[in-house]
Parts: sequence; C-alpha cells; structure tokens
Amino acid sequence: MSTPRRVGRRPGSADTRGEILAAARRIFSEKGFDKATIRGIAREAGVDPALVHHYFDTKEGIFVAALQLPVDPAKVLPLILEGPRDEIGERLVRFLLTMTAEPQAREPIIALIRSAMTNEQIVSMIREFLTMAVLNRVVEALGISPVRMQVAFAQMFGVILMRYVVQLEPLASAEIEELVKILSPTIQRYLGED
Repeated sequence: MSTPRRVGRRPGSADTRGEILAAARRIFSEKGFDKATIRGIAREAGVDPALVHHYFDTKEGIFVAALQLPVDPAKVLPLILEGPRDEIGERLVRFLLTMTAEPQAREPIIALIRSAMTNEQIVSMIREFLTMAVLNRVVEALGISPVRMQVAFAQMFGVILMRYVVQLEPLASAEIEELVKILSPTIQRYLGED
C-alpha cells in the first residue's frame, strides 16, 4: 500500500524557507519578476506551492524577501495612500526618506541600484517589479496618468541616489524634515488630481 504524498514542508529539511528563497532568486534571475510564478519557485525548491504562500503570501512578498528589500509594497502602499489626498506627497516623501535613513533598510536598495547600473537583467527585473507592485497600483488608486507617477518616482529615486550613493553635500547630511518640506510640494503636484 502506498503512502499518500505529503505536501508542505519536506521531511528532513532544516531550512525550507531558505531553500525557497534560493530557488526564488534563481527563478527571478532567469525569468524576471513578470514571468516568475509561485508554482515555478515551489517546483524549483521541491516544495508544494502552498508552503511558498505560507512563508511569503504573494509573489511580491517572496521577491521582497529574496532581494532582501526593506519593505513589502503591498503592506506599505495602503498606509501611504490612505488619508487626505492633498497630503499624499508629504506622506510618500517622509516614508521614503525615513526608511532609507536606516542603514539596514538602505543597504539592500543601494546594492540593487548599483547592480542595476551594470546588469540589464537586474534592471529588467526591478522595472517589472516596480511597475506591477508599486507604480501601477498607485496609478490605479489615485487615478493619475502613469507618467505622473513615474516622474514622482524618478524625483525620489534621484534624491536617494544623490543622498546615499553620490553623497552630494549638503543633500547627504540634510535633515529629513528639511527635505520633506522642500520635496513634498513637488511630489504632491505630480500625484495630485490630473
């Protein structure tokens, strides 16, 4: 009599989560964010897809964990988007500057930026992830044109790049509240009503 196939955690594996992450890194690297699937990652790791969902919930969640990103957009975007529409620019600027002020949150982002500068595959993967997991969601929630969201993102990306990679002074050592005051009106203009 045969025993039924067990699903979920494989017997004898002490680090199933780590194996799933390693498989996810390989799949994302080979296929990019768009073409990677939970089933494909599970198959690569030799586990049931339900176990991948158990550890990471969504494809965005496993991408964030695999690349060691400091935040999951699916969890953060609702916090930024809720509240008065005329304060969204300030909430977004404050969140990004506060998050990147912490070295442990900033370092994976800077590593991705540096890698993206020289690796087209990484650029493609990041572009797909940002478009699907962040930019399109904000565009839909706010009812603005995609180019407005991309310009707002480019503005903040440039500030973070100049602040932490180029370390341009006095931007690099400016207080967060000073930058929030300077940047918020511009970001608000991009994200305000069309």
